Amino acid sequence: MDRQQRFENETDEALIGLLRDGASEVTDFLMDKYKGLVRAKASSMYILGADREDLIQEGMIGLYKAVRDYDAGRDASFKTFAELCVSRQMYSAIEGMNRKKHMPLNTYISLSEQDRTQTEHAEGSHADPLQSLPVMRSAEEEVMAAEDAAMLRAAMEEVLSPFEKQAAELMLTGMTCTQIAKVLNRDVKSTDNALTRAKQKLRKSVAIQTRIM
Repeated sequence: MDRQQRFENETDEALIGLLRDGASEVTDFLMDKYKGLVRAKASSMYILGADREDLIQEGMIGLYKAVRDYDAGRDASFKTFAELCVSRQMYSAIEGMNRKKHMPLNTYISLSEQDRTQTEHAEGSHADPLQSLPVMRSAEEEVMAAEDAAMLRAAMEEVLSPFEKQAAELMLTGMTCTQIAKVLNRDVKSTDNALTRAKQKLRKSVAIQTRIM
C-alpha cells in the first residue's frame, strides 16, 4: 500500500497526527480533499459581492491555516474546524474589500426567515420575519425589485449596528445562526438576538421609506 492509499484510509484527525510527526505530504492531501468545500463556501458567499476566484483563493488560505492549527484535543472534528477557518478567512477578506469600496448590490436580497429544517436557533424562533418580495418577471418589475433591494442595502448601512449588519450579511449566504456565531466568534444566543433586532430594524426602516416615497 503506497502512502496516498494509506492516507485515504485514515481519519482526518489521524492524518493531522501523522503531519505533526513529519509526514509533510499530508498537507497536500488534505488541501486537495477539502478544495470542494472551499468552492462550495465561495459560491455561498458570492452574494456578498466578492469575486468568486478571489474567495476561493482566500478559502484555500483558510484551509491551510486549519491544517496548520488544528488541535484534536481542543477543537471539534477537523472538518468542522476547517469550515470555520475557511468561512472566517473569506468573510474577513470581504470586509476588507468593502472597507475600501462600498459593496455593490447586484443580487436580490431577501431577509425572510430560513426554512426551519435548515436553520438552528438558540432559543425559540425569529418571530414575524421580514417578508420576501414576490418574484419579479417583467422588465419594469425587475427594476422595482432592484430598487427594493437597494433600499434594503441602504437600510442595513444606516440602521444596523456592525454586529447586526455582519450577522444579517452572513444569513444571506445561507448560514445558520450557529454557523454565523462561529464565524463572528460570538455566542449563539447573542447572534440570534442580533438577527432578530436586525430584522425588526430593517422592517421598520423600509416601511418608513416606503411611506415617504
